[in-house]
Amino acid sequence: MMARAPAILSCVLIAGLLTRADAANQAVTHVIVIEGVKFTPEVLTLKRGDWVQWINKDPFPHTATAKGVFDSHSIASGGTWKYRVRSVGDIDYVCTFHPNMVAKLHIEQ
Repeated sequence: MMARAPAILSCVLIAGLLTRADAANQAVTHVIVIEGVKFTPEVLTLKRGDWVQWINKDPFPHTATAKGVFDSHSIASGGTWKYRVRSVGDIDYVCTFHPNMVAKLHIEQ
């Protein structure tokens, strides 16, 4: 019985480390608020695999559009839209209804 205790303890420690590693690799959801005809924050840094959720708090619709990458289409007042980032780099995006509304996602590995 004594010989098995270190082996069991090792398995428990390894399982604990794997659980922590899995938690560290879990995707995070970041929120961008659309209000006052602007995206807040204007620049968001996140990791590949994370989610971005836009929440429209203005009384009229907006979009979050990065040509060739993503397009929320119309996000109604009080509505939301989510996108999962799959590549590394910078993505500039705009509201197609209000072209002066510009922002950026900075995606890290």
